Amino acid sequence: MKLPSLKIGHLVADIPIIQGGMGIGVSRANLASAVANEGGIGIISGVQIGFEEPDFETNNHEANIRGLKKEIKKARELSPKGIIGINILTAVNHYKELVLTAVKEKIDLIICGAGLPVDLPELVKNSASKIIPIVSSAKAASVIIKIWDKKYQYLPDALIVEGPKAGGHLGFPLEILNTHPLPSLSNILKEVLSVIKPFEEKYNKKIPVIAAGGIFNGKDIAKYLKEGASGVQMATRFVATHECDAHINFKKAYLDAVKESIQIIKSPVGMPGRALRNEFTQSLEKNKEKIHKCYNCLKPCNPATTPYCISKALIHAVRGDTKKGLIFAGTTAYKLNNIISVKELIRELVQEAELTLT
Repeated sequence: MKLPSLKIGHLVADIPIIQGGMGIGVSRANLASAVANEGGIGIISGVQIGFEEPDFETNNHEANIRGLKKEIKKARELSPKGIIGINILTAVNHYKELVLTAVKEKIDLIICGAGLPVDLPELVKNSASKIIPIVSSAKAASVIIKIWDKKYQYLPDALIVEGPKAGGHLGFPLEILNTHPLPSLSNILKEVLSVIKPFEEKYNKKIPVIAAGGIFNGKDIAKYLKEGASGVQMATRFVATHECDAHINFKKAYLDAVKESIQIIKSPVGMPGRALRNEFTQSLEKNKEKIHKCYNCLKPCNPATTPYCISKALIHAVRGDTKKGLIFAGTTAYKLNNIISVKELIRELVQEAELTLT
């Protein structure tokens, strides 16, 4: 059975796969455009996107705005007909300015997590950019939709339902992430589909729901499509591709990972995160890092009390310092054993999913 297309408003992706946004700098124009060219949806991470700008240290905000513009333009040049989106954390300072910049650059869609993007409809007003919140529970989905319904008479153009097996920041409390087994993405998906139904009926509009977190192969894709998802979001698989924007050392860290080396860490954002265990994460268990330079990047972060600078740690990692850097990864990273092209990966995923759906 042929995979269904993923429709988000006027946007139609032939392949119902969104490549998850990975920051800092892991998913930029090269990766996003490669995915878009294969019929999926490519996502640029907007987090500290200007880290390679010469004035990043001294003029962080302007460097990020400039860097975001460059990456969107580059992605559009590399994939003029593909669907390109951006992932922006609600928790970052200057979140609004980054969203407005992306809208001005005519980004196709904006994905927001790490908080409730209650004002997002206002920021994309009179534009064609679609908006997609990331939620980890039916309660969060309900809160966002009720606020948008009451304040803007606007429904999300899609919802990403991210389970507890994802990499990076997670929308679950630490005690839940330490339970076994972890909460089921299937159950969360079912609850979200149920809670949005009255709003879909009210507006006579379908809200595509995208399953995310721990999705590794075509069988997983078929499973969630059968359970009512309109598509899936995958990030970890795309790290082990030639087109991924991270340093080769970052990719090799995934290939060298074992199941036991994937751990939960505490993030200065105030949310738990999942990353690969290395010298950096081990050092955090013993000492608090001294902050020499604050980028003022996160709303909840206080340099006087934070255990480490997450910007510095993530930049080290993407540049290839896999000992001093923070390497975010999903639960399936240890399953990767080679680096392939995005074209090969998409072909493999589609073939397996279609065979499973048949």
